[in-house]
Amino acid sequence: MPSEKPRRFTFLLLERFTMLPFTAAVEPLRLANRASGRNLYAWRLVGTGKDWATCSNGARVALDGGLDDTTAERDDAIIVCGGTEIAREATRPVLTWLRKQARGGATMGAVCTGAWILAEAGLLDARKATIHWENHDGFAEAFPQVDLYRSVFVKDGNRLTAAGGTSSIDMMLHLIAEAHGEALATEVADQMLHTTIRTNQDRQRLSIPTRIGVRHPKLAAVIARMEGNLEDPISPAQLAADAGMSTRQLERLFRRYLNRSPKRYYMETRLARARNLLMQTDMSIIEVALASGFSSPSHFSKCYRALYGGTPYRERGTGAPPQA
Repeated sequence: MPSEKPRRFTFLLLERFTMLPFTAAVEPLRLANRASGRNLYAWRLVGTGKDWATCSNGARVALDGGLDDTTAERDDAIIVCGGTEIAREATRPVLTWLRKQARGGATMGAVCTGAWILAEAGLLDARKATIHWENHDGFAEAFPQVDLYRSVFVKDGNRLTAAGGTSSIDMMLHLIAEAHGEALATEVADQMLHTTIRTNQDRQRLSIPTRIGVRHPKLAAVIARMEGNLEDPISPAQLAADAGMSTRQLERLFRRYLNRSPKRYYMETRLARARNLLMQTDMSIIEVALASGFSSPSHFSKCYRALYGGTPYRERGTGAPPQA
């Protein structure tokens, strides 16, 4: 009986790709082969060059080839590995190559910010997907046609996206379990000391109590309301009322645990979103201000400078706006 043909993964390593999501994706394949005693998976590394790809930490990874001499088969999976300054990597050769592989029937996937490239190529239109939480707001603004989730990974038919970091492990374990059973996936996880296998229902970020270092249910509930209403901020009085306390009690709660007022905390959260949008999208300064809950661009600029030490215009490298 002929041996089973291994499923092949082609990892597209874009320049300045993040190493952890890539290695977290390829290692489960190696360990699945080792644990099963069979060549269940094969992989190759390609890039826009022919010899090396440089990741965001400065390390260089040898490539098996470039895009011109690489074609995927129908049963192959392409995994785009993104990293910093991802929009720059959405070049015509990369997008054209990805569309060609998709037309050939290959499964198209991405880890970390690689989903941005798939979306730019139109390969996530009307599909469910995820991306690293830091890039979520910018992605949502740039690609409204994508059904974006905050899960650690998402599988929608033959589209795969993992948010970054160790989420690649969970996505690959899911694929291993689908193809070869839960027992093998569990054995691979055990080899990686990955003690909790997350599903596509698990969210990316740590819980609010863990992030702020405070386990107070009412405080966590108020912060969750803030984070869910950045474009249309809720007044402190309404936040307090919804949490079943007075405005003064809310003020004391924030001062005690976070050493700032609710208004200040809300402002900093909105400005953090604004900074992400400035760095990740081509939205105008006015659009960024409105998307972050500021009705006045001048007020937005003043608050931004107070927190970050520079104006939104200088963050973009565009200088100050013209004076009327």
